[in-house]
Amino acid sequence: MDRLLEKKVCLITGAGRGIGRVIADRFARDGAIVYINDIKLEDMDSWAESCSQLYRTKVVPLCFDVTDSVALKAGLMDIYKTEGKIDCIVNNAAIIANQKLGMVTKSLLERMFNVNVFAVIDMLQIASRLMSRNGGGCFVNIASITGIVGSPGQVAYSSTKGAIISMTKSAAKELAPLHIRVNAVAPGIVKTERFDELYADHGETIDSRIEKIALGRLGTPEDIANACSFLASDRASYISGQVLGVDGCATI
Repeated sequence: MDRLLEKKVCLITGAGRGIGRVIADRFARDGAIVYINDIKLEDMDSWAESCSQLYRTKVVPLCFDVTDSVALKAGLMDIYKTEGKIDCIVNNAAIIANQKLGMVTKSLLERMFNVNVFAVIDMLQIASRLMSRNGGGCFVNIASITGIVGSPGQVAYSSTKGAIISMTKSAAKELAPLHIRVNAVAPGIVKTERFDELYADHGETIDSRIEKIALGRLGTPEDIANACSFLASDRASYISGQVLGVDGCATI
């Protein structure tokens, strides 16, 4: 198969585990030079080394807090100075917490918006300036179907993902003259470690939700990663401002 992202320089935020880690793996497999970001190093060093060897590319861990504007800018500049360009950024880092409306606290809401929304705007602002120096690039923002159709118990989370969707569309229009594309991927229910933590004791509820998925199964992190890789590739060169639902036909 073609390596869709051969020699493209890409940054994946929130790549320490879950969907972000799988997106990073997919990008490396597709030939990209991948910088993986998370707030803690944990096993990123060893994973990056083995991934580099396996896919014959370069995978580099980059530790910083996406809500720290100074650290974020320093991280982006480090990539740019080392590689001479940044082709794609996947804004995956996010906080998810399921709480009924009456239980949502202002402190939790502020924390979620800091990570899920404000940090993404920061990333768009800073990275787009660097991308424009080399003729363009692209962003893939991870949204959610909850930001489109809503979900009981996810008022705070769905609010942040709704913001990502509207932000994606506006940024795409604004950055198009600079040849910078901005798209979003909106996952449905995806089976990750976090999924198991949130829903371990709610089998009946999840079974009923799976019944509403036309394709009859939960999504996998690989499903999301494949969509991101396509949107980051030159095969999507005329696609911008779009929200790609990866939800097994659950929202129509």
